[in-house]
Amino acid sequence: MTDTTPFVHASADVEDDVELGPGTLVWHLAQVRAGARVGADCTIGRGAYIGPGVVLGDACKVQNYALVYEPAVLGDGVFVGPAVVFTNDEYPRAANLDGSRKSADDWHAVGVTVERGASIGARAVCVAPVRIGAWALVAAGAVVTKDVPAHALVAGVPARRIGWVGRTGRPLREDSPGQWSCADTGERFVADGDRLTPANPS
Repeated sequence: MTDTTPFVHASADVEDDVELGPGTLVWHLAQVRAGARVGADCTIGRGAYIGPGVVLGDACKVQNYALVYEPAVLGDGVFVGPAVVFTNDEYPRAANLDGSRKSADDWHAVGVTVERGASIGARAVCVAPVRIGAWALVAAGAVVTKDVPAHALVAGVPARRIGWVGRTGRPLREDSPGQWSCADTGERFVADGDRLTPANPS
């Protein structure tokens, strides 16, 4: 019988009330804060940070030194590349106008939501509040400042859609204007502006 007990490296800092799903791995120097819920078969890489109350679905991969600040929510199968940052403060300041240090009561945290199967490339920054649609792909180094549609490929600063990707992450092929297909799966899609929908939904 396979052992599915979560593994936490001795150098990792995982607070007592964190939920770790079966088969999840937390590697060297990672920090997982109070109230975080991490699904089954996830991997939290070296030096990664998972903020208080952050939610990860099953089979997520958070690579080395990624910073996932609360109240981020990640669906199943989300990939977060090395050194990615999810912000959580729309109007960041270190101190109040009277010079006193800001506390948790002095600001309202906003989060990044990443839907099922989406991938965030290395060193990308997602500026909350934003939603990354299912199966979307954010290119390495991109700065996301607005919502990303499902299946969109976005790149640049600020990030803009430059194409569409399938569930395998590979770019879709445009067969005719507004008609796209995936060579890997045979799935077909129809594009309408910044929205992509299955051509033959089941």
